[in-house]
Amino acid sequence: MDTAKLFSLEGRVALITGGSKNIGRMIAEGFLAQGAKVYISSRKADVCDATAAELGPNCHSLPQDVSSVAGCKALAAAFAEKEPKLDILVNNAGAAWGAPFEDFPEVGWDKVMDLNVKSPFFLTQALYPQLKAAASAEHPAKVINITSIDGIRLNPWDTFSYHASKSSLIYLTRRMAARLIADQINVTSIAPGAFASDMNRAARDHSDAVAKNIPNKRIGKPEDMAAAAIFLASDAGNYVIGDTITVDGGVAHANIGSPSIEAS
Repeated sequence: MDTAKLFSLEGRVALITGGSKNIGRMIAEGFLAQGAKVYISSRKADVCDATAAELGPNCHSLPQDVSSVAGCKALAAAFAEKEPKLDILVNNAGAAWGAPFEDFPEVGWDKVMDLNVKSPFFLTQALYPQLKAAASAEHPAKVINITSIDGIRLNPWDTFSYHASKSSLIYLTRRMAARLIADQINVTSIAPGAFASDMNRAARDHSDAVAKNIPNKRIGKPEDMAAAAIFLASDAGNYVIGDTITVDGGVAHANIGSPSIEAS
């Protein structure tokens, strides 16, 4: 068993939405280190271009707002002009919105649900020809949806549409997997916990305080996210289909909390 080859992404082509920073950039760096050719996309062209330049000659910028179906189709068309096939699609672009229940606005509902649920589906649909062209029984194409542990368990904030969107995407991952496995396209998801990012400012700005509530007592590192994505994207993850891997230091599945009554 050649484990180095098992985790290699040499010769693979990847596209990562929201790839210019935060979790998307962590995944891009991991894929590049394993030999992949990586296209990153984000809404802000200047940031996307700058990140691609920083990450080196195997990273390419394809700026696009994918919050609409038209935007998804535009990104797919731009990618198709560059590459005939797509081995790995990472649906990472996302948004959050917090507001009290009494005041939660429709715009905050629609923005989050559109980008977090609708866009992964329609971008995958738009890139289906390229994914299918790359797929084989020996080397399946991969679609990795970035969900969240907030789709598995509750957080204490009033992020109603975010919770709904991420739980929806976890289940959508399973449904897409059931359809696309017939074409040798594996669909999975990663549910991150606390990683320093613009969306998780608490982990970014108050990591020590956040770490106290994590079973293994630290927030996520870039290599934690990169490793999970490399596993799913490489041949090492070929037999994982429809599943969601939590990368959260134990918050969702190993956190028993504080007992209300002292054990006798």
